[in-house]
Amino acid sequence: MDKKKEFFRTVKFVLFSISAGVIQVLSFTLMEELLHLPHWLSYLVSLMLSVLWNFTLNRKFTFCSANNVPIAMAKVALFYLVFTPLSTWWTAVLTSEPAAWNEYLVLAMTMIVNFVTEYLYDRFIVFGKSIDTAKKE
Repeated sequence: MDKKKEFFRTVKFVLFSISAGVIQVLSFTLMEELLHLPHWLSYLVSLMLSVLWNFTLNRKFTFCSANNVPIAMAKVALFYLVFTPLSTWWTAVLTSEPAAWNEYLVLAMTMIVNFVTEYLYDRFIVFGKSIDTAKKE
């Protein structure tokens, strides 16, 4: 394993995740403050937008994967089949009475958990054997 290459791969993942985080926070804020949707629904929709953005960029530019897109997306869907209900549940619990935590604090904590677990899952499960298989343009 080339440590320099892995370092830059991690940096790219961080930068794309930040951009996905911006999309998530902006869409969450729009739904929360302008549309006044329930916290859990604002979170769920903003998460889905973020995931689509992050998957697309990381597949092409971070992991340079030529693997089958539907299969890779199905693997990501499996991750979110577990993560989404759990994080939607804890968002609802933590932002409701009696806890009543600030919804932005809960969103930030959830995004950190998502970032770490998704990187490991993408790196070793979704793209593990197909890293650097795409042709350079």
